[in-house]
Amino acid sequence: MRICWAQYTLWAVIALLGVLSMLSGCGSKGDLYLSAPNQAQQPIEEQ
Repeated sequence: MRICWAQYTLWAVIALLGVLSMLSGCGSKGDLYLSAPNQAQQPIEEQ
């Protein structure tokens, strides 16, 4: 059974997107979780 070019291209795109999504986390700085919001991040109420 021969693999057609469209199926080969689909698998190549899926593999490329997977690798790019894994590499997007490389070099990221900071915490890898959402910290609890503190008082400085809450919006100020208008008077």
